[in-house]
Amino acid sequence: MNQEPAIQTIVCMKWGTRYGPEFVNRMWAAVQRNTARPTRLVCLTDDRTGIDPAVTCADIPDIDLPPALINTPWRKLTLWKAPLADLEGDCLFLDLDLVITGSLDEMFDYEPGRFCVIDNWTQPGQKIGNTSAFRWPVGKFANIYNDFQAAPDAVLSKYRIEQLYISREIADMVFWPKAWCASFKHSLLPSWPMNFLKAPALPAETRIVAFTGKPDQDEALRGEWPVKAGWKRLYKHVRPTPWIAEHW
Repeated sequence: MNQEPAIQTIVCMKWGTRYGPEFVNRMWAAVQRNTARPTRLVCLTDDRTGIDPAVTCADIPDIDLPPALINTPWRKLTLWKAPLADLEGDCLFLDLDLVITGSLDEMFDYEPGRFCVIDNWTQPGQKIGNTSAFRWPVGKFANIYNDFQAAPDAVLSKYRIEQLYISREIADMVFWPKAWCASFKHSLLPSWPMNFLKAPALPAETRIVAFTGKPDQDEALRGEWPVKAGWKRLYKHVRPTPWIAEHW
């Protein structure tokens, strides 16, 4: 008797107003284009309005954060809570500020049962994971959430960002193959002054392109880089990037 194939679970989070439901819906469409196996998308959110009914929504768990940090990546520590919604096994987390450009199936096969994360582009070789895209065994490292809840001030005084806290708490982490995950700014954007002349190219083997900070996906697509300080316009520039429309 043939068994039905296991369903792969991809998780995203949406809170506040920076990213609307269209970002979740675009991710769901991209997930379907880039998986050959049965796959679902689970969105942990504080507002389900406008999200495609095919996406499974659940509430973001509570966490003891100062009001100034509630809408920052520190809120992603709730992913380490156990139990967490109906999640189990290895789940793949993807930030909403990224574009899926290649197959995700192999990201479930790579080093099963371990915490897999991006080797942070700005701190290579320092054993710091960038949590824009990571796979984790749900419930295995619940101490990350529990310890924070028990003493949030102690953790916040020791670590500036959430991904450093996670990286120091998990000794058995492994990085994705370098070619799989790219930073739009740090991997693909041509160096100054060529960024004024050439659009960022997309390597064929890339599966994830993260748009940390600015520009966001829609801004880079149009060739816009919002800059507050006038002098930064001398080097913060991006040409219109057509391949974003193809994949996003």
